[in-house]
Amino acid sequence: MANSNAKKQEEFVLTITADDVTSTDERFTMGGLSSGKNYKPLSAVFQKADGKEINREYNKGERRISNKTMPRIIFQIYEKQISALSVEEKKAFPVYRDSLEDELICGIFQSVDEFKKYRNSMECVEYSCDDGRKFVIYCWNVFSTIIFVQECLKRFGESGDKFILTYREKEKEEAEREKIETSSHEEMKKQSTGYKNPYSKILIESKNIILRGAPGTGKSYLAKEIATDIISNGYFDDYTLLSDEQKKQVEFVQFHPSYDYSDFVEGLRPQVREDGSMGFILQDGVFKKFIARARKNYENSHKSEEDIEKEMSVQNAINEFFEEIENKELKTIRNNKFEIKDIENNKIQIYIPNNPTSNSLYINMDDLKKMLESKEKFTKSKDVTDFFKKSTSTQGHSYYYALYKEIKKKMNKPEKTEVKQEELNKYIFIIDEINRGEISKIFGELFFSIDPGYRGKAGEVSTKYANLRSSSDDKFYIPENVYIIGTMNDIDRSVDSFDFAMRRRFRFIEIKADARLEMLDSLDNEDLKSEAIRRMTALNEEIIKVDELNENYQIGASYFLKLKNLTFDQLWTDYLKPLLKDYIQGMYDEKAIMDRFAKAYGYNNPVGENLL
Repeated sequence: MANSNAKKQEEFVLTITADDVTSTDERFTMGGLSSGKNYKPLSAVFQKADGKEINREYNKGERRISNKTMPRIIFQIYEKQISALSVEEKKAFPVYRDSLEDELICGIFQSVDEFKKYRNSMECVEYSCDDGRKFVIYCWNVFSTIIFVQECLKRFGESGDKFILTYREKEKEEAEREKIETSSHEEMKKQSTGYKNPYSKILIESKNIILRGAPGTGKSYLAKEIATDIISNGYFDDYTLLSDEQKKQVEFVQFHPSYDYSDFVEGLRPQVREDGSMGFILQDGVFKKFIARARKNYENSHKSEEDIEKEMSVQNAINEFFEEIENKELKTIRNNKFEIKDIENNKIQIYIPNNPTSNSLYINMDDLKKMLESKEKFTKSKDVTDFFKKSTSTQGHSYYYALYKEIKKKMNKPEKTEVKQEELNKYIFIIDEINRGEISKIFGELFFSIDPGYRGKAGEVSTKYANLRSSSDDKFYIPENVYIIGTMNDIDRSVDSFDFAMRRRFRFIEIKADARLEMLDSLDNEDLKSEAIRRMTALNEEIIKVDELNENYQIGASYFLKLKNLTFDQLWTDYLKPLLKDYIQGMYDEKAIMDRFAKAYGYNNPVGENLL
């Protein structure tokens, strides 16, 4: 967020007519349209010669003003005229050029895929017509469709019609964030060309997916295959083949009714102190720990060489300091003696021998690093209080300052180090049986951050226990390089429904019972595999004949993997029969239905056995 005390940016007005393009910003020229990347649109309106104004008719969820608003208004106004153009005329329609010397980019396309054949880029605007057709043109900054708009006014407009765009310069933080997000998007796109699993591309495009469908379709196994395919860049799909470092990019959890926020995000956990008394310590849950790894990689991959050198210098100084710390006497600015007792879980335990009431406290290593890496000059403990934006000083700030001073001395020694930027990686979090947990209880305030549209700092939130941390202003957000896969059985009755607020944040993909038959390749015996498929197909056809059942109750291929150790009859009696009985419990004429199931499956009913 830009500094609230910063001077308000001047607003500029750009006017487009059929004959001219002018701006109140004297720096604007038609020969430098690439400068549009430095500006943010504030409003866009089409004004007819009689003074009547036409604004954009927004679809639900569409951003109110963006770089794509101006061409969308033009498409909205001239939809019929553009539709009437021939294929050749659309292909040759002028859109954009960086400068007067550069190639003119042309073309109105009917789909993003067609556009990509002409220009392999995601920098485009897509407009849906009333008749179901689409218009797609190149668009990447606030000025990039000026030529297109002016050409439409020339061809289809009336004398006196004009387009008015109001804009301002981007704040430094806005420009920097957009630059990082754009480069990350391009990097992710480059890495996603060699995936073998068809669902991998869907996950990259959608950020969050849920694999849903009948039981036994291998949804959990498929989730790991997708993750492995993406992490290895299409090299293999067997999770066990990932290296130990690559496995850190994947996390797998299974929800259940008693799973809660403290397991998933953060919570207070009991801890036995040295004196034997019991206390509580704030600990991150599995999801927050995973996001911390992904966020560290995301931020490190975008650091400058200068930042990397600074961090390495800080880390080297810290390592040197703690290697020499044994038996060293340390003092605060008020001459209070203290010792380093222990370093564990990124916490530095301080022992204060002359304090009878509170002789132990913990210093956060990351906060100490922030102080050392910052450009702030710390000359007293009050500076630490101000740095962490606290209203009052605490006992710990004196010890932060004392350690800062000692480690800072080590940084004065110049040391030549090789700088290497970290590669941007993808991180995939798998939630098995996602609908079996109480979603609102588990995710809490993270509903907002989970949304694919709010990856990065746009979706940052304060977590439940943020006020217990040393820097309560630190926000939680999910970086661009995180992808989430959920799995769920539609017929699971352990929960009534999947939270609707979370449902709209995921793309649901149905995995049908016969979608994963390749799993049966592991049976080795081709005749056994063929017989398994025949029986599964026949049984599933009989299941959907029952009025109260549907495809979600069909049997998936993973059940038949048990044929490695069981006979077909044993598979029926020990697994399929109990499941099917549960399906039809309470229905009219259960015995007749079970007889049909057994016959379709090919179960050899022993004499006198009751199928119920």
